[in-house]
Amino acid sequence: MNSQQPYSQPTPPKPKRRWIWGCGILGCLGLIALVVLMLVVVAALSSGGEFGGLGEKVAVIRVQGVISSGGMGLFGGTAGSSERLVPLIRRVGRDRRIKALVLRVDSPGGSAAASQEIFDELMKVRRQGKPIVASMGDVAASGGYYVACAADHIVANGSTLTGSIGVIYSHTELSELFKKIGWRQEVIKSGTLKDMGSPSRPLTDEERKVLKGVIDDIYDQFITAVSEGRKGKLTKEQIRRLADGRVYTGRQALKLKLVDELGNYRAAIEVAARKAEIEGEPQIVDFRRPGLLSILFGDMEESALHVPRHLLLYSPEADALAREMR
Repeated sequence: MNSQQPYSQPTPPKPKRRWIWGCGILGCLGLIALVVLMLVVVAALSSGGEFGGLGEKVAVIRVQGVISSGGMGLFGGTAGSSERLVPLIRRVGRDRRIKALVLRVDSPGGSAAASQEIFDELMKVRRQGKPIVASMGDVAASGGYYVACAADHIVANGSTLTGSIGVIYSHTELSELFKKIGWRQEVIKSGTLKDMGSPSRPLTDEERKVLKGVIDDIYDQFITAVSEGRKGKLTKEQIRRLADGRVYTGRQALKLKLVDELGNYRAAIEVAARKAEIEGEPQIVDFRRPGLLSILFGDMEESALHVPRHLLLYSPEADALAREMR
């Protein structure tokens, strides 16, 4: 007896899902790769990377916003961070293809220590014989002027706000407010000056004397740095007479020999090329390094900046005036 095979319905062909999924994944990967490539190209171009070109180079490093020691974050550092600027300055000093440096300064100042770090690194490059030209934007005051003084030649606009040579200490005393809200702080300290500057109580006469000594010492270092940078143009005593904290316009600063020339950014490039004896048009290597958010959404650094407290080479007057004039 023959056994019959059970009847089976033919299986309909399955749609080519694997092929569709594969194309979709490849397309997504290609799009991601394209976006990453675009970001890399933008970052390379804005950080001084150049694709070819054999001409002699003039580097541009920008000091923008409040000067601080830190500021390096997930999406890049602020343009006034010494942690970002010092390595760039060293790179310029080591690169033999770069014949001169233009320091574009648009800053009301900031941290005394960070300003000093940037100044010292710039002076190392200057002592190598590589010309440095400072180009002042809206404001180059206090710590901004400090770093500009490391240049062989300073170019300012006529309406640039500069100067403000001095040191400021900011202390907020809130003891009366704390009494009203019933807040009381208990402090255990190893020495009488350990909580100096606490907002919960007024400064003592001894603390004021100590802080004044610190401010005077940093102020003297500031004057010394300016006199070193402006050697042959201003004496230390002349600088001290100008260094009462006031701001000057670029035109006033030129008369007082705090700057060397009135002109714009392009004029500073031309001066740098001339000092480096570059024939023809120089190749500009702009070390602008935005973070990822800045690349995607524009410059967001200025709104994120804050004025650090305590001992500062910062000019609130120049900063406020520059913002009003914009």
